[in-house]
Amino acid sequence: MIRTVEEVAKEFADRECIRDCLYRYCRGIDRLDTELILSAYWPDATDEHGNFLANSAQEFVDHAVPIIESMDLTTHFLGNILIDIRGEEAWVESYIQAFHRMSREDGSRYDHMSSSRFIDRMERRAGEWRIKRRVVVRDWFREFPDSSEWDKGQLPGKLGYGKAEPLSLGLRKPDDPSYALMGGDRSR
Repeated sequence: MIRTVEEVAKEFADRECIRDCLYRYCRGIDRLDTELILSAYWPDATDEHGNFLANSAQEFVDHAVPIIESMDLTTHFLGNILIDIRGEEAWVESYIQAFHRMSREDGSRYDHMSSSRFIDRMERRAGEWRIKRRVVVRDWFREFPDSSEWDKGQLPGKLGYGKAEPLSLGLRKPDDPSYALMGGDRSR
């Protein structure tokens, strides 16, 4: 699967569209923007997300969104992205780290961190790349018994920084500042 410079140059726009699709997915999950999540999948896509199998994009959203809603905050980071384009299909492996801030029934909070890989078969239809089949492989995870009070500020009173001001935390659609600053609905 080694590509020459000429081959990569010919694939450049396709590769960028594939990356954009992956980024839309992560943003959609973190902002709980269902339209953006759906824009990363073909309607007939399947997603084997570790502990559940969705047989359509809508089924994935219907299952995943309530789980994400139960979490205080999430952040998904993509790392290595290996793309193998073969005509109208591409095989894509993306390393992902996810951070989740969770609440227990008693109100206490804890953090969950995981490292996984998305193994995607993507298809180009009418010039647009989306996920056709996704399999999520978990490489490792860790739960921390507590959580930092993210909304209290950084380094409060430590190291001579004085009183910390509250942080502006990421929010869900439409309240996250990015929706106003980036021109509203970003699902298209």
